[in-house]
Amino acid sequence: MTLPGTVDVVVSGAGAAGLAAARALGATGLRVLVLDRRRTPAPTAKGEILQPGAVRVLDDWGALDDLRAADARPVDRLAIRDGDGAALLAVEYGTLPGPHRQVLCAAYEDLCAAITRSLPDTVEIVRGVRVDGVLREGGRVAGVAVDGGGVRARLVVAADGMSSALRKDAGISVDRAEYPHRLLAFDVADADVPGEVTAYRTARGLRLVYPLPGRRCRLYVQVAPDEFRSTGLAELGRWVDGVLAEVPALAPLAPALEASLHRRQLFGVSRLRAGRLAVPGLALVGEAAHAVHPMAAQGVNSSLADAEALAGALAARSTVDEALAAYEAARRPSLDHIAKVSHNAARMITALSGAPRLLGARMMRRTAANPRLLRRTAGNMSGTDVRPLTFVDRLYQLGVLADRRAHDPRAADPRGSEVR
Repeated sequence: MTLPGTVDVVVSGAGAAGLAAARALGATGLRVLVLDRRRTPAPTAKGEILQPGAVRVLDDWGALDDLRAADARPVDRLAIRDGDGAALLAVEYGTLPGPHRQVLCAAYEDLCAAITRSLPDTVEIVRGVRVDGVLREGGRVAGVAVDGGGVRARLVVAADGMSSALRKDAGISVDRAEYPHRLLAFDVADADVPGEVTAYRTARGLRLVYPLPGRRCRLYVQVAPDEFRSTGLAELGRWVDGVLAEVPALAPLAPALEASLHRRQLFGVSRLRAGRLAVPGLALVGEAAHAVHPMAAQGVNSSLADAEALAGALAARSTVDEALAAYEAARRPSLDHIAKVSHNAARMITALSGAPRLLGARMMRRTAANPRLLRRTAGNMSGTDVRPLTFVDRLYQLGVLADRRAHDPRAADPRGSEVR
């Protein structure tokens, strides 16, 4: 296929972040070209938990009905439980203000397909094209270099993942840290699991389970870097038997899991923050800009929010570079908050010993007993009523202070502003 020589926007990457950016920018009337090196999308165990904030964005874009038609599973609760299934902390989304009060658990490929079907006519997707780097003109990014040539654009959007070639070529630094564990993900067929996202906190770490379309579920198992050494399904089956023995609440899943052992992926787990979200002519979205632990269920939700914020900034500013500065200023505080909350939540569940595990248990108990903090936690996680916890709130969670407003239903009004 012959690529156009010039467009308004080039997006590198046709995952959820790139498609979302194309959808949001294309709706403003800009001509958008999406390029992806893969000829067909790769199946992956990510981006399956859509928080209410992301559900709201998809609804605004007209993609939500498609996702529901693909059997996305509604969930009202996120719970942390012990191995026997007793609740340690439960976040109820029915307490949220507004019309979007549920999580949707969807297949990543269904999410991408739903966004693709919502794209305006101003967007074109071309697959099988590798983006090698950026083109520059007058000290700013002015397009992308591709096999055999280039495409010029007023704006380049890097949505090419954690190892983003465009981010590197644009000279944007990145802070990346690896967690001291990996995650083994199982795609379990014919599974009957509760309608909630459940994180089991065990002596050997996280076991996360949630429903997926078509009577499937996702099971994540935390493993040490050198723990998983299976060479065949028989050995893997024995290893999984040990996992299930540690979590009696998962025992009903055993037959379906045994039949789905071949449907697995092993992941390293990183957190990543780019030093900047934009330079003149180029913006980062999605995992090119930020990544958090999967158990925090914030990754794809932040990507959709990036796209919405970038399009809003462009619509409100007279030049691309003014819009990019506004995008950076608007998104940076939110992403800093998400990174902090996600890392703290991950450590609370995945720490195996020491102060993080002890403090995590204490904070869970105190938060679970405080309806006001639970409402605030729901708002922060959902992305629909974001109000970061204060220093005093942290003292309440640690039990250093007693919260006299904990059980007062007037502690927050329906618009989310606290009553003083």
